[in-house]
Amino acid sequence: MRRFTALLLLSAFSLQPSASHAQRPATPPPATPRDRMADPIPAAELPAYVRTTPPSDPMLQRLWDEGMSRSQASAFAQVLMDRYGQRLTGSPESDAAQEWLVSQYTGWGVPARRERYGTWLGWSRGVSHLDLIGPRTRSLEATAMAWSPSTGRGARPTPIEGEVVAYPTGLSTPEAFDAWLPTVKGKFFAMNAPRLSCRSGAQWREFGTPEEQERVTAAQNTLQVEWNQLNVAMSGGRSVWEKLKDAGALGVLTFQWSNYPGITKIFGSPNQTLPTFAVGCEDYGLLVRLARNGQGSRVRAFTDSRRLGERPVFNVVAELKGVEKPNEYVILSAHFDSWSAASGATDNGTGTITMLEALRILKQVYPQPKRTILVGHWNGEEQGLNGSKAFTEDHPEVIAGAHLVLNQDNGTGRITSLSGGPIADAGPRVAGYLGALPGALSQWIRYTPVGGQATGGSDHASFACHKVAALSLGALGWDYSNTTWHTDRDTYDKVVESDLRQNATLTAMLAYLASEDPTPMGRTVVDPLPGGTNGQPGTWRPCTPATRATPANGR
Repeated sequence: MRRFTALLLLSAFSLQPSASHAQRPATPPPATPRDRMADPIPAAELPAYVRTTPPSDPMLQRLWDEGMSRSQASAFAQVLMDRYGQRLTGSPESDAAQEWLVSQYTGWGVPARRERYGTWLGWSRGVSHLDLIGPRTRSLEATAMAWSPSTGRGARPTPIEGEVVAYPTGLSTPEAFDAWLPTVKGKFFAMNAPRLSCRSGAQWREFGTPEEQERVTAAQNTLQVEWNQLNVAMSGGRSVWEKLKDAGALGVLTFQWSNYPGITKIFGSPNQTLPTFAVGCEDYGLLVRLARNGQGSRVRAFTDSRRLGERPVFNVVAELKGVEKPNEYVILSAHFDSWSAASGATDNGTGTITMLEALRILKQVYPQPKRTILVGHWNGEEQGLNGSKAFTEDHPEVIAGAHLVLNQDNGTGRITSLSGGPIADAGPRVAGYLGALPGALSQWIRYTPVGGQATGGSDHASFACHKVAALSLGALGWDYSNTTWHTDRDTYDKVVESDLRQNATLTAMLAYLASEDPTPMGRTVVDPLPGGTNGQPGTWRPCTPATRATPANGR
C-alpha cells in the first residue's frame, strides 16, 4: 500500500533473570487502550444490516463452512511470504512468486495468466552488509535500498570502505551545496536528519518530564528545519545522485523513522546511482554523531544486489467464468508487489492471500457463478498503481461490464470498515449484501453508504475513476502505518491467521452475492459529490495513465 496491537504475552516464555541481571520494574506500565474497532458493534447499536437470525441462503452456509473450517489461507501465506518473500516490481523474485500464484489457480482448474503490461528496471536483492570499522568495530543494522547498485567497480562486487560525512548544515541554495560537494569524495554521505532519540513517543509521554520532552522536540524540529533547507538546495539542477556520483562519493546512507525503535521504513528508487543503504534509527544516529564530532566515523559496506536493466512486468489475472452473464464482472483486487526489505506480509501479502483463498472457496462451493468473477493481482502499485491502471486501459470490455470491485490493501486485521463510495447505486446495494451475511461477519463492519471518490492509495482508485463501484475493504489497524507498512518488519509472523481466514470468507460471500445480484450496478455519481475541502462538494478526478516503463532518468 502506498500510504497509511497485537499484544504478545511473552512472559511465560522468557528466561528468568539471574541474581546478576537487572530486575524488572515492580510497577507494570499502564495497559494500552483497546481500539473500539477491535470489538463487534455493541448489541444496542447494531445497524439494520446486521442479521440477528441465520442467513436464509444455504449457499452462504456452505461458503462459511469451506472458508472457516477448511481454510488454506495460512498455508498459502507461509509459502508466499517465507518461501518467496519480497516481490519488488521488476525483480526475478516477483516473477517466481507470480508463477507460483498462477500454478495455484490452474491446479484448481481456474484459468490464470501472467499478463504483460510494460517493463520496469529489474533488480535482484543480494547479500548486503554495513559495518562500523572506526573508531571501533561492530556490525550495523542496515540493508541495501531497492535498486541500489552493487559495491565495487569491477564485474564482481567487492566491499568498499570509507569515512562517513554527515549532511552539511546552514546551506540553503544549490550553489552553496555544489560548493560543498567536493567534501564527499571517497566518503559515504549520510543524507538524512537523524533522530535525537529513537524511543517511541509513547515512552516519552509515559516517562519523560514535560521539560525534557519540550527540549528534545524543539531540538528535533530545529534539525528538521535545517535539513528541509538543505533538501531544497540538494534538489536544485541535476539529480542529487548524479551530483554525488560525479563528486566521487562512495555511497549513500539513508534513514526514515517509523516512530518505533528498531523499525525502519525502507524504500528505494531507480534514480539511485550509488550503493545506497537504509540504516536503522539507532545506528544511523551513531554514525552521524561520530561524524559531527570528528571521531573518525568509518564503515565497510558490501552489497551484491544486481541491476538487471528493463525487464517485462506482469499482472496475474484469474477468472471464474460466468455462466449467465459472462461479460459482467465482479472483480477481486489486491496488489501483488511489495518493497524489498522484508517479506511484504501485510503490504500486501495478506490482501493477495485474501483474494486467492476467496477464489478457492468459490471454486469449491460456487464453481458456476452467474457473473464472471475475476481476480487481479496487480504489479507496480508501489510505483503509482501502474499495473491496475494498465489493466483498465487494456481491457475496456471489463470496465464496461464491471459490476463491483472489492479491493483489500491495508494490513492483516479483520475487515471492519466499508463505504459504498460515490456511486449512487452502490450504497443501498452493498447494504443489501451485508444484510444477507451471517451476523458473525457483518457485526464487525462499520458501513457508510456514501463516500468520496477514491483517488489514490490503492488499486480500487484505478477503477473508481471510470465510475465503477470500487470498494476498499478496510482492515483493523494493528498499528500498520508504523510497524509493518513499508518497513523491515513486514514479515509472516505479523499475519493474524483468524483474521485472514475471516476476510477471505467474507470476500467470497460478497463476491457470490454480487454475482447473483439480478440488476447490473449503475454508474451514476451521487450529487453533491462528497470529499471537497472545508465541507464543499468534491470534484470528480479523471483517470491518469499508467506508467509502463521506468522513467528515463531512473534507468
